Amino acid sequence: MIFADLLFIYVFLPVNLSLYFIFRNAAYRNAVLVAFSLLFYAWGEPVMVFLLVAASEVNRIFALNTERHLKRGDRKRAKASAVTGVALTLASLAIFKYSGLLALPFKPSLPIGISFYSFQIISYAVDVYKGKISAQKSRLKFLMYVSLYPQLIAGPIVRYSTVERQINEKRAVNAEDFSAGINRFVIGLAKKVILANQIGAAADTILNGDAGALSVTGAWLGITLFALQIYYDFSGYSDMAIGLGRIFGFEFPENFNYPYISKSVTEFWRRWHMTLGGFFRDYVYIPLGGGRRHIWRNLLITWFLTGLWHGASWNFALWGMYFGLLIIAEKAFLLTLTEKVPAFVKIPVNLVFVVFGWAIFYFTDFGKMLKFIKSLLGLNGAGMFDVITPNILYDKLFLVIAAAIFCAPVYGLFKRLFRRAGFVRYVTPFANAAIILICSVMLVGSTYNPFLYYKF
Repeated sequence: MIFADLLFIYVFLPVNLSLYFIFRNAAYRNAVLVAFSLLFYAWGEPVMVFLLVAASEVNRIFALNTERHLKRGDRKRAKASAVTGVALTLASLAIFKYSGLLALPFKPSLPIGISFYSFQIISYAVDVYKGKISAQKSRLKFLMYVSLYPQLIAGPIVRYSTVERQINEKRAVNAEDFSAGINRFVIGLAKKVILANQIGAAADTILNGDAGALSVTGAWLGITLFALQIYYDFSGYSDMAIGLGRIFGFEFPENFNYPYISKSVTEFWRRWHMTLGGFFRDYVYIPLGGGRRHIWRNLLITWFLTGLWHGASWNFALWGMYFGLLIIAEKAFLLTLTEKVPAFVKIPVNLVFVVFGWAIFYFTDFGKMLKFIKSLLGLNGAGMFDVITPNILYDKLFLVIAAAIFCAPVYGLFKRLFRRAGFVRYVTPFANAAIILICSVMLVGSTYNPFLYYKF
């Protein structure tokens, strides 16, 4: 099950909300959330839900042991307990996600969301060892943290410290929180269904053809459409997750901050999938030494792992190294060299490098990737233009223009203008209802509804 699904919108979520708000007791509400989270997960992974529950319980026990040893002053045993818990989580992730790369004799199916909940468990174990948080004794509360369905399959990656108070105390949800959560969910739904799905269908038409026969403009249009698709697909799901979290009384961290207006690759990765970037910074880059020693080595290791996190294929590792090398170049000399270059020059130049990177990300087959890169660079002999590309663009032109505009922070500007006019409170409910209706109609008539980060 995914959020952009009629069953979720019209059955699962309303029933969940009804049962959740029937109870005033916090323990009962937690039980309802856990039950629906496990049901949500089991809908797509009926067997792997046991892996999720087992991972939660095993790591809860190891964290309690870690805390107990710390209180006794035995840091050696505390560290051993924390390392064991992290190692078991990484081993599980490696077996299920990277069995092909590791040349294991068997290849189990990939449990949905395993990368996301594994990283949450790892951050929890490390933070308990560092004394930043207290270990959770309640089996139900910790399982709720691990399995909470709004952010389970797609993030944002929520650290326990972010929601510790909301887990341990009674979550108060007022009308403002509920309304804001609904608004955020609807915005995410529109991003996914109206923009990502429609633009993605056009991108697939171009990219799934003969990669070596594309004109330069055709290749760049295809990968630019994919860049828009993956942004609205993933940021849309993050918006829906943040909105759902707020409806239930949780404050999830932001995950995107208009990355395509960045003036450098370094800035782009401060704005794109921010919770993942924060995880690798705090739990990989800084422990390796950060910027204090061996900075280039630390950056390359961090970005290699960042790339590999995205999928069990070497193109993802190459994609991570590509951005790692660009960031090293920026830190070494490019940022200083371009310091006085105006933003209206730096933004489009940076976009070229980012969009080129998406070509490495898209093609898991290295042969197709090389053919496509030749097409991007005009080295395949197909010429600069073709007659098919304009038709594909014309068919989706309005949506592409809208998507390009909303890559900039214009939504807040529109909202402020409506607020000054004094009728935001009247427009918003009707706008939300209209968007849900439009998305419903589009979902009924469409067989194209992928979620690009579902497999990560």
